[in-house]
Amino acid sequence: MTILDGKKTSNEIKEEIANHVSSMILKGERVPHLAAILVGSDGASMTYVNAKVKACKLVGFNSTLIELPEYTSEEDLLEKINELNTNDDIDGFIVQLPLPEQIDEQKVLMAVNPEKDVDGFHPVNVGRMALDLPTFLPATPYGIMELLERYQIETSGKNVVVMGRSHIVGRPMSILMSQKRKAGDATVTVVHSRSKNLSQITKEADIIVAAIGISEFLTGDMVKEDVVIIDVGITRVPDATKKNGYRLAGDVHFESVSKKASYITPVPGGVGPMTIAMLLKNTLLAREKHVI
Repeated sequence: MTILDGKKTSNEIKEEIANHVSSMILKGERVPHLAAILVGSDGASMTYVNAKVKACKLVGFNSTLIELPEYTSEEDLLEKINELNTNDDIDGFIVQLPLPEQIDEQKVLMAVNPEKDVDGFHPVNVGRMALDLPTFLPATPYGIMELLERYQIETSGKNVVVMGRSHIVGRPMSILMSQKRKAGDATVTVVHSRSKNLSQITKEADIIVAAIGISEFLTGDMVKEDVVIIDVGITRVPDATKKNGYRLAGDVHFESVSKKASYITPVPGGVGPMTIAMLLKNTLLAREKHVI
């Protein structure tokens, strides 16, 4: 069993990006600039955004963090998005989700200029991804594809089961894995909360991407020998033995599944670090105008 080390791989990608930025500086070029909008003070969101800002500094990007109060109106947020859309110094920006209930997330995502949508959530970019055209890929699926490629995991002709159908992970993964690409050419099945005979389907899978949002849902008796496991989930599970009172668990029961898996991502340290690395890669692409 081999651990798919997202932390190590993401550090390699960051180093590659940092070297690229260094060469840009030597040529007198402007370095990439990523902005992030954070509305409210959700603990997890603040942690994620701070990690992104820290990563920007590490690779030599400029970064701007715009913090807005919880009571910010939809109109005010859309105005701030428009400012970033028209600011030529900003190459790409993200609006950290989730947003407060008074704000329509879909309206906000639609307002982001597709050329600066480094999260890859805008319908224009999702459509381009589906048509296999150059675009920003959603950072988490992009990170998973990169892991599969860098560990040289064979995907062509394999049975891939994607657990979950979210717009952020499940659906993009099903599209990318079925396309003609290095980590692709697979036969893809998407399962979700309404799927029947779930264990029967997962037992046939050569590769499973678990993004169902239920901690430790996928167990050892649901998979076959030598399966490749990508665990996207991350949930705080109460644990009295831990100083902070909880531990982080994925959607996969690591102890039982890892005994059968040929490759598996840990939680934490698997998919999470890759997401941030690919956000940086998208920002570099935006700076170089390689997309739309």
